[in-house]
Amino acid sequence: MQRDLTKGSVLHNLLLFSVPYLLSCFLQSFYGLADLFITGQFNGAAAISAVSIGSQVTHMLTVVVVGLTMGTTVMIGRAVGSGDKPLAARVIGGTVVLFAAVAAISTAVLLFAADGIITVLSTPAEAVDQTRSYLMICFLGCPFIVAYNVISSIFRGMGDSKSPMYFIAVAGVVNIALDFLFIGPFGMGAAGAALGTVLSQAVSVVISLIMLRKRGLGIPLSRADFRFRPRIMSGLLKGGLPIAVQDGFIQISFIVITIIANRRGLVTATGVGIVEKVISFLFLVPSAMLSSVSALTAQNIGAGRHDQGLKVLRYGMTICVGFGLVAVAVCQIVPEQIVALFANGDTEVIRMGAQYLRTYVTDCIFAGVNFCFCGYFCAYGRSFVTFLWNFTATLCIRIPGAYLASVCFPDSLYAMGLASPAGSLFASIVAGALFAHMMRKRGREGAFAAV
Repeated sequence: MQRDLTKGSVLHNLLLFSVPYLLSCFLQSFYGLADLFITGQFNGAAAISAVSIGSQVTHMLTVVVVGLTMGTTVMIGRAVGSGDKPLAARVIGGTVVLFAAVAAISTAVLLFAADGIITVLSTPAEAVDQTRSYLMICFLGCPFIVAYNVISSIFRGMGDSKSPMYFIAVAGVVNIALDFLFIGPFGMGAAGAALGTVLSQAVSVVISLIMLRKRGLGIPLSRADFRFRPRIMSGLLKGGLPIAVQDGFIQISFIVITIIANRRGLVTATGVGIVEKVISFLFLVPSAMLSSVSALTAQNIGAGRHDQGLKVLRYGMTICVGFGLVAVAVCQIVPEQIVALFANGDTEVIRMGAQYLRTYVTDCIFAGVNFCFCGYFCAYGRSFVTFLWNFTATLCIRIPGAYLASVCFPDSLYAMGLASPAGSLFASIVAGALFAHMMRKRGREGAFAAV
């Protein structure tokens, strides 16, 4: 399971790591898309809105957990790169202890806050009951969401992105089958979509644990590794907490945009909800590059090969920008057809969603550049810096931009769709300027080595 990512072609290693990771993200995101698509085949706008709103909340939870596990991936990557297996074992043990507490606390807090979340989101009255059912079921499944992403972060830190792909592939098939069963013949609506998702997550965790038991990690673990170690916990939180908070704020900005849309009525809320799902699907490539750049750079840091880390960054950005340009072109040509896949023939939802998609999709380009910078900085233990520029972009551009666009253009979603791309463009410019400054100051090869 352990793979050395410091030797051979940088592009080959990046693709070898990122493609399975991308497929894993695709399958995990497919949960939400399958929920929305199948719900739309059997239900009306209220159920569709409930699933789009509820899944956005659970997606935010997943994103925060993934961000928090970034500390695990980086610490294990550095340990593997330097050949320090005892350190890797202590990091794995500390991760299990830390995230067991995270799973328990997040489940209790979210269950208690469910009604408050529904109110804050200005959920349309027609969708309140189904949104509540969706959220309560998904919140009960928090331990599975946390467990899967923790196990995946451990594998990726060791250079293995294929195993998590296998875990989630089986779960994806289970999810689709359960969605059709619960939403169709059982007529459970949004609750059926949530139940299918949670049970599928449970399957992925069980499969991953079985594989771990049979194949092992390639790193000897003992009971002594599974205990609270202040230095390990500090490293995990230092690397992961800023990313989790940063990603959380970005997701909050998306939720605020959802609130703004919800206050404009069910049609706008449904259109925006559908597009958010489409965009979250397109964002899989930038997200995969963030984790891939971070994991590969971390191993190269451990091996003292800082020049290789720079190549990883360049290749990652090239892939993201190329993909973003293709996504923009496609969404300009057939936006109505894309939205119609989830709109159950509602022409007004299709029209409003297509407007939003045309402008919002440009975020794929700018977010890709920003995410690659984030992964690179995180590998060098500078995740707090990435938090600062992304927090500023969210607070000063994304949220106020969406609000002003909604007020100034109440009959259109074109302008509102520009808020998120503007925030990502700002973040990319700041990240690029900081990177250039560090390069000039410290020299090309060791630009971050002493930071």
